[in-house]
Amino acid sequence: MKEINDKKGHGGKRAGAGRPKTSFKTYSFKADEEISNMIESQQNKTQFIQDCIRTTVNLQQMPTDNPDFSKLGEVIPAGRMMEAHIPFFDIKLVAGFPIPLDNTEISQDIDLLRMLCPHPDASYLVKIQGNSMIESGIHDGDMIIVDKSQRNPDKNQIAVCELNGEYTVKRVQQINGKRYLVPANPEFPMMEIMEGDSFSVWGVVTFIINKPK
Repeated sequence: MKEINDKKGHGGKRAGAGRPKTSFKTYSFKADEEISNMIESQQNKTQFIQDCIRTTVNLQQMPTDNPDFSKLGEVIPAGRMMEAHIPFFDIKLVAGFPIPLDNTEISQDIDLLRMLCPHPDASYLVKIQGNSMIESGIHDGDMIIVDKSQRNPDKNQIAVCELNGEYTVKRVQQINGKRYLVPANPEFPMMEIMEGDSFSVWGVVTFIINKPK
């Protein structure tokens, strides 16, 4: 007796069958009580964990193994800053008759950090020491926000630069075929970037935070 077991044309993988492929992967890990409490306190736990990982990787990818910012000032990764939501009034404010701004119904909440740092994982807050850029509005003790994702400043942008192991805040400009680090204070000289110098742009200044003078 011939056994009927002909499966030709049947079975096998059908086109389009199964779960659709995605670019996401799921990970699991153990966390101690302190880390667990920190994660549980976040409204968006997944985003929080991703931001922490990006910040850590970004710190490990600094231009030099041991950057020395002692002469530049204190550096704080923007990813370590807490969200700050404040009321925002989208109105024109002129120096004329007073306009009441205590009506929260006409305001909207904005995340100040996200507004100042479009790329928070690549942004740093730097407390400046010195007055070499005072005519550009950067005074001693001011805070600047630096975006490391921008490494090609134009002549009008202010940049944090590394020259022969030292960090400084200047404009990078081409003058008579030569490159210079240009201050915004006549009491400070321009610095020519010579052939053979170790030079790199660490990031571009996107915002200046200071108190009214």
